[in-house]
Amino acid sequence: MSFDGAQDGSPDFDSVRLVDASRHFGRRRALTKVSLTARAGDIVGLLGPNGAGKSTLIGLLSTIVAPTSGEVRFGNQLSRELGAALRQRIGLLAHELYVYPELSARQNLTFFAQLYGLNADAVVTPALERAGLGDRGDDDVAGFSRGMRQRLALERALLHHPRLVLFDEPFTGLDDSAVRVVSDRLRRLAGDGSIVVVATHDLDLADGLVTRVAVIREGRLIADEQASTGLRARYRSAIGGA
Repeated sequence: MSFDGAQDGSPDFDSVRLVDASRHFGRRRALTKVSLTARAGDIVGLLGPNGAGKSTLIGLLSTIVAPTSGEVRFGNQLSRELGAALRQRIGLLAHELYVYPELSARQNLTFFAQLYGLNADAVVTPALERAGLGDRGDDDVAGFSRGMRQRLALERALLHHPRLVLFDEPFTGLDDSAVRVVSDRLRRLAGDGSIVVVATHDLDLADGLVTRVAVIREGRLIADEQASTGLRARYRSAIGGA
């Protein structure tokens, strides 16, 4: 994968940083003074209980949500200074998959390729093959399993070769075969120089996949360290000691 942000006018970067970033929704403090850095080649596992603030943190990194205070920096530049062009460098797979069931898999990818100004003829067929849907490209997504839709949505989020890729519970509803496909795809992305951030509850899947671990509880970052074996035990220790 090549990163050609300078050619298409969108900014490029090799790190993303939250600096004392907080986000409040009225009186509710979803995140409080979180500082976290992710770099090219990282697969950061974002862990924490329900309601801990993981999805809000993903929202800040995606620029969909602005911090109430603090900063989000892409390389040396503030997100608010980079503007809308920054989103050309970000791929997001959230709970909502953003695929249209009444369209075929090919039509879905073609639609999103055109939104990004890409040559659909050049990018859609390879994306279908990577998703394991080469023989189902002309079938309506309405007839797809959850795993097939998830793999399609993953490729939809990666069509434009983003530098930063954000996944919110990417393994939900996947069988073992689909989990392997998605996990291998994330490893290849990191190996090609992407910054990968994965919010997940599945510690067994995260163990052996992520290279860094960030644990969030009640909107605060309580652990940020290199990944190693025994992730479940370390996670329990961090949560229990918070």
